[in-house]
Amino acid sequence: MRFGARWLGILAESVILIVAFILATVVRRGVGFLSQPEVLAQTLVCPFVVQLTLYYAELYDDRTRRRIELFLLLSQCMGIAIVALAVVFFVFPEIQVGRATFSLFVLFAWSFLLLWRLFLLWTWGTLGAFGDRVLILGTGVSAQKVARAMLERAPIGYRVLGFLTEHESEVGRTLVNPSVLGTLSDLPRLSASQDVTLIVVAQEDRRKHLPVDLLLRCRMAGVRVLEAASLFEDLSGRIPLRDLRPSFLIFSGGFKKQRALASLKRAGEAVAAAILLLVTAPLAALTALCVRLSSPGPVLYRQTRVGLGGKDFELLKWRTMRADAEKTSGPVWATSDNDPRTTTLGRLMRKTRLDEVPQLWNVLRGDMSFVGPRPERPHFVEKLREVIPYYDERHSVRPGITGWAQVKFPYGSTLEDAEEKLEFDLYYVKHMSLWLDLAIVLETFKVMLLGRGR
Repeated sequence: MRFGARWLGILAESVILIVAFILATVVRRGVGFLSQPEVLAQTLVCPFVVQLTLYYAELYDDRTRRRIELFLLLSQCMGIAIVALAVVFFVFPEIQVGRATFSLFVLFAWSFLLLWRLFLLWTWGTLGAFGDRVLILGTGVSAQKVARAMLERAPIGYRVLGFLTEHESEVGRTLVNPSVLGTLSDLPRLSASQDVTLIVVAQEDRRKHLPVDLLLRCRMAGVRVLEAASLFEDLSGRIPLRDLRPSFLIFSGGFKKQRALASLKRAGEAVAAAILLLVTAPLAALTALCVRLSSPGPVLYRQTRVGLGGKDFELLKWRTMRADAEKTSGPVWATSDNDPRTTTLGRLMRKTRLDEVPQLWNVLRGDMSFVGPRPERPHFVEKLREVIPYYDERHSVRPGITGWAQVKFPYGSTLEDAEEKLEFDLYYVKHMSLWLDLAIVLETFKVMLLGRGR
C-alpha cells in the first residue's frame, strides 16, 4: 500500500476539480466573480463532495479497471455528487451555485477526470513510463504470491516478465500467468535483453542458491533488487508470516514508538471519546431500548479481551446475540452474516458497526484506542499464540475499536483467517502513524455507510 502515491493522486484530482469549477464560473459569470467570497467556498465544497464520492466508490484503490468500467463508475459518482451537492445547497443556501454554472462544472469535472484517468492508463499501460519491468527469482509459493500481488495492479506500476528457476526442467512452465524464462545463470542476459528494472528475490532457500555475484552485477548496472517479503508488504499492506524471519522485525524500518506522540494521541482520544459519549447519548438511549425490546437479556454485552501488554480488560458492546448464545458451545468465533445466534437487530448493528459504540467508554478509560488491532478473547489468544508465530506482537500497542485488519480483511473465523489478520496487524504496528490512523478511520466510515461490517 503506497500511501504517498495515493495521496498524490488525490491531490492531483483536487487540482483538476478546482480548475473545472473555476473554468465553469469564468465561462458563465466572467473573471470578476472569482473574487466573490461565496465563490471561494463553492470552489472548495464542490470538488470536495465529488472526491468524497470517488473515494467511497473505491476509485482511489490500487485496482486496474477497464475503460468501460471506469466510464460507468465516474458517471455514477457524478450522479451521486449532484444529489449530495443539492442537499448541501439546501442546508447552506448562501453557497448555492447557479444552475448553469453547476451544469458546466459537472460536465467539465466528469470530462477532465475521465480524460485524466484514461491518460494515466495509456501512459502506465502502453508506454510503461512509470512501471517496473520485473523479473522474479524463484518459483515457489512466495514467488507466485508476490507475482499475483503485482499482476493485480497491472498495467499500473508493474509488468511481470517472468520467473527464473534453480531447476532447468522448469524452464517454459507457466506460473500465475508469466512463464519460467530461464535458470538463475541466465539472470544477467535476461536482465539486459528484457530491459529489467526490478529483480525480486523470492527463493525458498537462499543460503545455498542465492546468486550473489549475478545479483551484484545487475545491481551495479542500475537494476533495483528487492526481497519478496518487503515488496509484498508494500503491495498488500500486510507482513507475510510464512516468509518472516526475526531479522526482518529486528533490522527493518518502522516499529517506532514515540512517547510524545503516544501521549498526545492518548490525550486527544480521551477528549474525543468524552465528547462523543455526550453527543451520542440520545442515540445510545434509543439503541438500548431497541436491544431490550428485540430479545430478552442484558442491553450491554461485557466480554473479557486481551489488551496492551497482554493484560485483560472488560470490553463493552451492544448485545447483538441471544443471551444464551454460548451456553452449550462455550467460546466460539462468530461466523458469517447468517450466524443463527445473532438477532435481527444485532445483524443490522454489526453491518453498520453501531454495536461498537459503547467501546468509547473503553477508550476513555484507556483500555483501547480508536485505531489499533482488534482485541481477542483470552481463550483464543492462548490457542493462537501456540500455533501462529509472533502473535503476541499485536499486544505491543493498544487495541482499537477499528483497525487495519478490520477494514482490509472481510471476516475471520478460522485459524487461517487469524493468521492473515495478524499479517495486517503487524503491518499496522510497524507503520503506525497519524496518517495511517486517518486512512483507517476513513475506511471505517466507508464500511459503516456501505453496511460491510460483520
